[in-house]
Amino acid sequence: EQLRRDPGNFASLGLADVVAHYERLIRELETPPIIIGHSFGGLVTQILLDRGWGAAGVAIAPAPVKGVRKLPLSSFKIALSALGNRFNKRETTSLSPKQFHETFANTLTEAQSRSAFTRYALPGPNRVLLQTMLANFTRHAATTVNARNDTRAPLLLVAGGKDRFTPPSLVKANFDLYQESNAETDYKEFPDQSNFTLLREIKVADHVLGWALCRSNGSK
Repeated sequence: EQLRRDPGNFASLGLADVVAHYERLIRELETPPIIIGHSFGGLVTQILLDRGWGAAGVAIAPAPVKGVRKLPLSSFKIALSALGNRFNKRETTSLSPKQFHETFANTLTEAQSRSAFTRYALPGPNRVLLQTMLANFTRHAATTVNARNDTRAPLLLVAGGKDRFTPPSLVKANFDLYQESNAETDYKEFPDQSNFTLLREIKVADHVLGWALCRSNGSK
């Protein structure tokens, strides 16, 4: 509730700030961690792996890295709807309960979606959203990764078949960028899952952890 009332302390954060924060945490660890991120966290996961961090990484319904050009119109409309007229990169944006239900929790009932919104939804910095939306028009975009990096840790990209914000076509386009790399890159789609339910289904968690532990065996 405090963060919702006063999001000013993180309103100006950019993607580089977020990545740097996790780099500092990882440096303090004795062994390389398994890195798992959802949505923009999935984008951060890919950047961290590209920089040599982590024993394995999982990007769940990830925001796209620079180079993904097949941005679905639905995703673009949702992002614009969230921003409204507030393109000020020093402000924050928050979805309404209706937008949250239609976009992220569309496989839940309205009551279930509202409960999830009340518990989890927070404002986000406009700067991060704009950096991702405009990456392909930015020379040194914060979302840049070396898709041909042969030495990064294994990466799994996860999509939900009913995800309206990060549909499978977007995740597959992200996956396709890595096809010229010798580093292991896998793709997994759960047909019945929306963006939000990917985070609460035990079968998704079991698959992700099983995959990551197998790939990081001996490293973590």
